[in-house]
Amino acid sequence: MTETRAARIERKTRETDIQLELGIDGGGKADLDVQVPFLSHMLELFTKHGLFDLSVVGRGDVEVDDHHLTEDIGICLGQALREAVGDKYGMKRYGSMTLPMDETLVTVAVDLSDRPHLEWRAELPKDRVGTFDTENVHEFFWKLAVEARMNLHIVLHHGHNTHHIIEAMFKAFARALDEATQIDPRVKGVPSTKGSL
Repeated sequence: MTETRAARIERKTRETDIQLELGIDGGGKADLDVQVPFLSHMLELFTKHGLFDLSVVGRGDVEVDDHHLTEDIGICLGQALREAVGDKYGMKRYGSMTLPMDETLVTVAVDLSDRPHLEWRAELPKDRVGTFDTENVHEFFWKLAVEARMNLHIVLHHGHNTHHIIEAMFKAFARALDEATQIDPRVKGVPSTKGSL
């Protein structure tokens, strides 16, 4: 089993320039310098509630819109997660959280299965929160799931405040991922009868 479960990813394109570091066995420390304030807020919540350590410097063509930078940070976070979990020896693999936030209730379930899929069962009431285009939330989680090679289900049971819904998604995802990445001393090898993930 890898002693230090952490990874650093750099991504530079004509649209974005990102440096991201993720530590799975952290303490909830966020060091964020991201040009999309709403996404930065959500990443801070993710870090705090998952007890990860996350550092992100993200620059992009935000004068066009927030899409490219949001998408590419999702890509980088997914790549970092896949690298950081390593061989997955002793890891729980599965995690889920049903999380309330005021009038909102969201369930997120995670399987670090090496079989990428996003199941998105949510309709966001508004197109924008402040200046942030809310369709980018789906884009972020989709690219994260693909790059992390995880099975990720996000279900909105009810809620009408778009900010609350998105915030509940990020918090629930953090707590589900924290559970899935925990080391269970009862697990011998990888958590699969196939012998590998």
